[in-house]
Amino acid sequence: MLSDERMDQIIHHYGKDILAHAHMDIERRSMQHGDVTTYDHSLRVARLSVKIADRLRLWNHVNLRALVRAALLHDYFLYDWHDYDNGAHRLHGFRHPYTAEANARADFQIDDIVANSIRTHMFPLTPVPPKYLEGVIVNIADTLSAVCETVGARLPRRGHAPAAGKRRCRCRRADRRR
Repeated sequence: MLSDERMDQIIHHYGKDILAHAHMDIERRSMQHGDVTTYDHSLRVARLSVKIADRLRLWNHVNLRALVRAALLHDYFLYDWHDYDNGAHRLHGFRHPYTAEANARADFQIDDIVANSIRTHMFPLTPVPPKYLEGVIVNIADTLSAVCETVGARLPRRGHAPAAGKRRCRCRRADRRR
């Protein structure tokens, strides 16, 4: 099993150009779920995607570069959807995969695996399922991360008294390592 440090090395190796891109500043300023930025959410999805591939021993079945890049770019829509269009974001969940794919194509060279994984990461909210295993993994990692960020952060952790201020989900351990 890969260590957390090794997973971070893999993400930074395959996603170095994405993480360094100027548009990532927009993601660092845009909120995604609760108090989590789109940038931090995308890193969480990338970490969890690599972890899923590792724990299920899928290394011979996935394109690791495509997996990491799809996870980092799956929400590359480049706006804060809470403020976008005067708050009229009711269709954001349905539309943002296509916006993210178009933005990713404009800023990076992406292959079919990455493009399809971005476009289908909201399945079943969007009707077409992922065509590749990488997309299935990103879809699962995104769903788990979103649930943890929105619901899990509000729940007290078992055996711990609620801390002053906001409660933290276990998935936030990755944030404390950085």
